[in-house]
Amino acid sequence: MKAILQNIYILALFCSFSLISQINHPKASPFAQVAQEIGLSKVSITYSRPSARGRKVIGGLVPYGRIWRVGANESTKISLDTDFMIHGHALSKGVYAVYAFPEEKEWQIVFHTNVSHWGDGRKNYNPEEDAFRIKVKPEKIPFHQENFLIAFDSITHNSANLNLLWENTKLTIPMYVDTDSQMELEIQRQLNENPTAQTYYEAARYLQEQEKDFEKALGYLNKALEIGGDTYYFHRVKSLVQAELRDFNAAISSAKKSLKIASELEKDEFVRMNEINIKRWQSLLEK
Repeated sequence: MKAILQNIYILALFCSFSLISQINHPKASPFAQVAQEIGLSKVSITYSRPSARGRKVIGGLVPYGRIWRVGANESTKISLDTDFMIHGHALSKGVYAVYAFPEEKEWQIVFHTNVSHWGDGRKNYNPEEDAFRIKVKPEKIPFHQENFLIAFDSITHNSANLNLLWENTKLTIPMYVDTDSQMELEIQRQLNENPTAQTYYEAARYLQEQEKDFEKALGYLNKALEIGGDTYYFHRVKSLVQAELRDFNAAISSAKKSLKIASELEKDEFVRMNEINIKRWQSLLEK
């Protein structure tokens, strides 16, 4: 009995020593996080970034015909703070695991509701827990991407492309969010409460950037100038709106006011932008 107790003690001591002596080493596939604002919404993704290290990746390290965790280590997760449309499919706000089923000519990308699996889940993965799948055609890129990369591009107020890149392959997943509806509510709320000159300017600037309701935007800008007085950026956006309304004489007049104030404040960038626009609009009037 004494010998058994001694052996148990030695085993426990060895296990304790093993736990204490574990080295905190750098990971071969380091953790990464990418976050992107799209309009008023935010998307964030957590994943790990394996490297090619001279190996064949697509069709090799990432084999065709089976599930891939879209990275390494834990499953890749996407977090949405509002509802999105992904490649034509509605995805409610929340957190999802992202998986892929690669094939040579077409991939399936999966947004999965069960985020508890380690890696790709293997036998525990249940397709009935998919939110949905989309089909994406891979494209060749003219450079070598050493570490797996997830990145956003082509970002507007309402949309962005979610890109997956590794080796010489890129997959593009279009995302859409209804920022216009959010902004209509936000603009109306701000105008109903205690609007300032900046409130009217920002409402007009949004409409101008979205290329919509130029008459309404002009009314907002006139109100901003009435309350806040002359500012180079109020007059500049007003000139852009007037040009969209094809009132080039008025646009030139507003741009000259913006240029004068910007010059006095040494805002050289705005001086140059106004000069370019004045020249362009004058040429349009001469045609």
